[in-house]
Amino acid sequence: MPGASFGAALFDLDGVLTPTADVHMAAWNRMFTDFFEAHGITPAYTDADYFTYVDGKPRYDGVRACLASRGVTLPDGTPEDAPGVETVCGVGNTKNQTFSAILREDGVEPYPGSVALMDHLESIGCAMAVVSSSRNAPAVLAAAGIAHRFEIVVDGQVAADQGIAGKPAPDTYLRAAELLGVPKEAAVVVEDAMSGVQAGKAGAFGLVVGVDRGAGAEELREGGADIIVKDLAELVSP
Repeated sequence: MPGASFGAALFDLDGVLTPTADVHMAAWNRMFTDFFEAHGITPAYTDADYFTYVDGKPRYDGVRACLASRGVTLPDGTPEDAPGVETVCGVGNTKNQTFSAILREDGVEPYPGSVALMDHLESIGCAMAVVSSSRNAPAVLAAAGIAHRFEIVVDGQVAADQGIAGKPAPDTYLRAAELLGVPKEAAVVVEDAMSGVQAGKAGAFGLVVGVDRGAGAEELREGGADIIVKDLAELVSP
């Protein structure tokens, strides 16, 4: 891992530790495609919309941003809105229902390179936390068999409960560093999403690692990543 002086690694989850970003992409695609077709909204939803408007953001912010890109505004509603209700929260909850179904049916395995890095960090006593915009983080960690590695998880539910601003604001990462008792200058942010690397840059952390799972190396670098890797195994010392 670059910089032996770093005291903590703050990991995004989906697309960094587990390939659940693919599950999220599929769920968003199914939900928005159905919604757009039902309401005659054009142009059609594409994976480019995921990376531009949705990736890494709190769920309802992603809904709001993507709809706004088509000139569509819905009332926010409340997080208790049932899937299918035509509010921002209702649309977001439809996506979450789809995601949960896919996760139950298919399960998820962590990236081998990410496991290798976690093993390495544990061996040198480096603290670790998960910082995810998803409210599904505990379920994903459990499904992947890596929940025991993280005492600190700052996810979308924690952020909502504690009134913490989501990515691209740095607040969730700052909260994780605080809970670990590590100064931000000694913490490494590991992200695959544009909003996540922007959060790392905005928080002035010691290092921001961009994991290019599809967002694009140059885009991640422009967003604030200090270094770019394709797989976290690249960060394991030989």
